[in-house]
Amino acid sequence: MKLQIKKIVAINLALLLLSTSAFPCTGITLQSKDGGVVVARTVEWALNDAQHNQILIVPRNKKFKGQTPDGYNGKSWVGKYGFVTLTAYGQPYGPDGMNEEGLYVGVYYLPDFAEYNLYDPKNAENSMSVGDLMQWMLSSFKTVDEIVAHLKEVVVVKVDNKDFGGAELPFHFKIVDPSGNSKIIEIVNGGEVKIYDPYLGVITNSPTYDWHIINQRNYLNLSNVPNNPVTLKDYNLKPLGGGSGLMGLPGDFTPPSRFVRAAAFTATCRPLDNTLEAVFESFRILDNFNIPLGAQVPTERLPSDIVSATQVTSSSDLKNKKPIR
Repeated sequence: MKLQIKKIVAINLALLLLSTSAFPCTGITLQSKDGGVVVARTVEWALNDAQHNQILIVPRNKKFKGQTPDGYNGKSWVGKYGFVTLTAYGQPYGPDGMNEEGLYVGVYYLPDFAEYNLYDPKNAENSMSVGDLMQWMLSSFKTVDEIVAHLKEVVVVKVDNKDFGGAELPFHFKIVDPSGNSKIIEIVNGGEVKIYDPYLGVITNSPTYDWHIINQRNYLNLSNVPNNPVTLKDYNLKPLGGGSGLMGLPGDFTPPSRFVRAAAFTATCRPLDNTLEAVFESFRILDNFNIPLGAQVPTERLPSDIVSATQVTSSSDLKNKKPIR
């Protein structure tokens, strides 16, 4: 009977690993004493032909045409600002980008929760794909407040894009400007736009952002202060080394656990004198989120390429307008 239970558990674990094709990205924001704002993130992709290793420069005054299920017949606009972006599969956008005014836009996977508007051909002139939304924000605005004020002008519709290996693109967004102002944008429930203030600048993946905030209440005991020794009769029990205040910090790679871990490391980050220090520190923090090959894939299905493992870690200096990867 015990052997049978073990087999069932093993099978269920394997099915879980196979069914949750992972796109597990983690994002943080750090600020320095000299007014610097640094936005950093990891990039993972569940397809073995991922190519998120190219940097694309998009000039100002470029003409854009939004994509709908009927083709490129959506919203038209002319870009006011040039921007630089990571890209994949030759697409004009990718995981994140920054424009010439220092505005940052990053996309993060939100499977099972992101849900765009149903396409209405009568409203094609205001419609665009989720990738167009990223380009529209980067090319049209220089502050977070400007984006929020104009979001109602566009309708994001679902567009199947075979250029991404046929993968669906359920994204939510993190936007940040050089002042440190930041928002999380989610499109759910068939087109409902929800905007959140980022918790310590952290973002991961599903569920929705409000769920992650509630989940933080489960970790109120976490602290960078070591636990005190405890005396029980004749025994004096002391912490085993440093870090005892963070006992219970989740270490797996699920989005909820990464969110909690990223928040803890951001909250306990040392004071940073300048932007360059913040850039280096962002890479140190995100080293804790590097997903090794095989960590989320059963041994018998281990791919020969980087699948669901960390492929790119980027850091964007919004003050000096420098993307680093």
